[in-house]
Amino acid sequence: MTNQVLAISGSLRKASINSTLLRAAQIAADKFCLEIDIYTGLGDLPLFNPDLEGREAQSVLNFRTKLRSCDAVLIASPEYAHGVTGVLKNALDWVVASGEFMGKPVVMLNASGRATIAQAALIETIGTMDATVLHNACLTIALNGKNYSETDIITASDTAPTLQKALDILRTKLQQK
Repeated sequence: MTNQVLAISGSLRKASINSTLLRAAQIAADKFCLEIDIYTGLGDLPLFNPDLEGREAQSVLNFRTKLRSCDAVLIASPEYAHGVTGVLKNALDWVVASGEFMGKPVVMLNASGRATIAQAALIETIGTMDATVLHNACLTIALNGKNYSETDIITASDTAPTLQKALDILRTKLQQK
């Protein structure tokens, strides 16, 4: 059985190494009985406003539907000024109270060896939302400055084993459900 994983890049940048990392995971996923769908609507979400709860924009409802329908979530996000990107934090704020992350296995990949503060903040935020953070699969795959393609990431000896480890841990957790 193939498990559905929603992947979210915390970057809207076209040439984002985090998005490249998620596309590499998408390519490698078959081997781990995972089907990865990369969410591309982060930039369409309005700024979070709790006064709008109950009459959310369609983009928010679509995001929640994607989260509800997946078996797990995979996140890769850059760090800006020692924090989580605004666009990712905004998306998470829209689903704090609605519960889509509750009990859901979540893996966070870090594409920069220098981005440790945002990674820790994401783990804290997602854990607060009652997700099942797979800490041993929240790994750093240092891509900054390498200009790697998706193929490079899944074949290079310095990146492929780490990505495979994260996907294998996620597969194992999903098989236990």
